[in-house]
Amino acid sequence: MIEVRSPYSGEVVGRVPRSGADEARRAVDAAAAALEDPLPAHKRAEILVKVAGLIGRRHEEVARTISEEAGKPIKTARVEASRAMSTYTFAAVEARTLVGEMIPMDAAQAGEGKLAFTLRRPIGVVGAISPFNFPCNLVAHKIAPALAAGCPVVLKPASATPLSALLLAELEHEAGLPQGWLTVLVGPAAEIGDVLVEDERVRLITFTGSSEVGWRLQERAPRKRVKLELGNSTPVIVAADGDVETAAAKLAANAFSFAGQSCISVQRIYVERPVFDDFLASFLPRVKALKVGDPADDETDVGPVIDADARERILAWIDEAGGERLTGGERDGLIEPTVIANVSDDAKVSCQEVFGPVCIVNAIDSVDEGIARANGTRYGLQAGIFTASLDTALRAAERLDFGGVTVNEAPTFRSDQMPYGGVKDSGNTREGPAYAVREMTEEHLVVVQR
Repeated sequence: MIEVRSPYSGEVVGRVPRSGADEARRAVDAAAAALEDPLPAHKRAEILVKVAGLIGRRHEEVARTISEEAGKPIKTARVEASRAMSTYTFAAVEARTLVGEMIPMDAAQAGEGKLAFTLRRPIGVVGAISPFNFPCNLVAHKIAPALAAGCPVVLKPASATPLSALLLAELEHEAGLPQGWLTVLVGPAAEIGDVLVEDERVRLITFTGSSEVGWRLQERAPRKRVKLELGNSTPVIVAADGDVETAAAKLAANAFSFAGQSCISVQRIYVERPVFDDFLASFLPRVKALKVGDPADDETDVGPVIDADARERILAWIDEAGGERLTGGERDGLIEPTVIANVSDDAKVSCQEVFGPVCIVNAIDSVDEGIARANGTRYGLQAGIFTASLDTALRAAERLDFGGVTVNEAPTFRSDQMPYGGVKDSGNTREGPAYAVREMTEEHLVVVQR
């Protein structure tokens, strides 16, 4: 058995069976067998809608499960549970509307007298690997599009936070999902992941996690479709003409939500020099007002990081950062929201992904400098800019080398139907049910002689 412990109290909040390679092989067997008896689109859509409804009816239970195993503040966990409902609902729409396209055959002389169209068919068994930080909604982003596409799933959630995934699996089966269509395996990544990589019946692997692990996974499975959603060192530019108060409010909340353990948690803030002092005067009091403590408390804004190893690494990076620490540090085993000013671009807290409640604030002489420094890491998931100028906003959107750019909104923003994903070391795919479901299908051409 694997014990699941609260990152806050250290207490055991659940025990789950440990799976390994043998269980993984049996899970793939069951998934392959499920493909032999495909579910029609209307049935898949009905199941997905029922799951969304079941999450709604058991909303507080789902939120409490997220909070207990991940240490996520309960008010944030409730938002995640609601987002999972949206993810299933959007996936149900895709199940009902997934179609190919007509091909204009008579656009070429050779095509005269012919009718052609494409069909979208499920790619096959999907192997899914999900991280600890959104143990419910990121699992939903794996399962729901796959089922919408007609693909059975073998899911390996993070061993630190498997309870939410198992609860979702329970709801899937309660909603009528037949045996074999979803198996959740909790255990060593090396054992389970090896089976997903090596078994040819697993046609697609979808992975969310660290860049290092993700790209190694793709190297090991060159003949599979491997979809990666990886990390970031999320930058934001505050232009001199931007709304400083709005920027300060949004960035204070989004740099430290869930203790910064999000791929798009605000990490680097570049402020034009004329408004630098004004920004700090508004930003720092808001950061200091965030409540740090027990994630079960409705008032808590920032809870613990996932484990002791993460805490020690983050604290070491803070100590190595140089610059001027304006607030934050360790207190009672928790890391308080930490802001460091005037940090060099080669410091770990700048060029790598902290994944903790830390952000840096640097003064810049121009928006162009901010764009260059924002682009100066190997990551490219999301970035943001605050400005009153449409020309400046569009210039930044064109030049920021990121999968998504937000204007007058923190780049931590994500709505579950939008295309979400990065470039460079941040990944090679777009999530959101409408986009993921197409990755999980193959187009087949039909040509008819009239």
